[in-house]
Amino acid sequence: MGWTKPLKKLLYALPAPAFWLGVWQLCAFLVDRRVGGRGNELQMPYPISVWNALAAMVGTGDFWSTVLASLGRIAMGLGWGILLGAVLAVLTCSFSWCDRLLSPAVRVIRAAPVASFILLVLLWAGRGRTPAIISALMVLPVVWDNLSRGIQAVDPKLLEMAKCYRFSRWKTAALVSLPALRPYILTALSTAAGLAWKSGVAAEVLCLPEPSLGQRIYYTKYYLDIPELFAWTAVTVALSMALERLLRACLARWGRGWGR
Repeated sequence: MGWTKPLKKLLYALPAPAFWLGVWQLCAFLVDRRVGGRGNELQMPYPISVWNALAAMVGTGDFWSTVLASLGRIAMGLGWGILLGAVLAVLTCSFSWCDRLLSPAVRVIRAAPVASFILLVLLWAGRGRTPAIISALMVLPVVWDNLSRGIQAVDPKLLEMAKCYRFSRWKTAALVSLPALRPYILTALSTAAGLAWKSGVAAEVLCLPEPSLGQRIYYTKYYLDIPELFAWTAVTVALSMALERLLRACLARWGRGWGR
């Protein structure tokens, strides 16, 4: 009977994807009827056409080199954004002059349109570095905001107790600060992962580094290869969701270790 639980999970998860796949098939059929079979693939391709395009792509070395190149750029930007956001959160919460000096700049980054930053960074840094820098800039305010709220929410009585017992700074951070910050860190990093991915691919679409997912998406649109455009978009969405779930699982596992 060990197969019943996985089967129940599968039956529970299937209806929503099946429903939206049916909606997609119906929309493609209606478009096909409207154009009389002339140019349907240029507007709303059938799911089977997208699947065939995806299957043809996955079997090539160019596909995997493109995916790995984009993953590398965006992972680098995510890492730098997390690091800088954490450092800024500690500084702005520890020193009032840092808060007055740095907080407005972080808020400007959070409020400014992503496209504006992409074009500016493209002028300054070149197209190869732009996706990583944009990912870092978009992640930084999210990490800063969550960690700042978490640091301010740490119980001062626990910090006073650690001081009375003469804990070192590292011991205080490990036993008091990190457990209190755990939910804020989990929220910040899980949100940052999806944001870094979306902003990084958007930067790739505009600056066209070689190779990249954004470049492939742009060229399929340029050459009106709409089934392949849908396929690359599906790959981008699937990778974003998979990476976010993986990061959540890793962070949840490490987070349980903090509470021990």
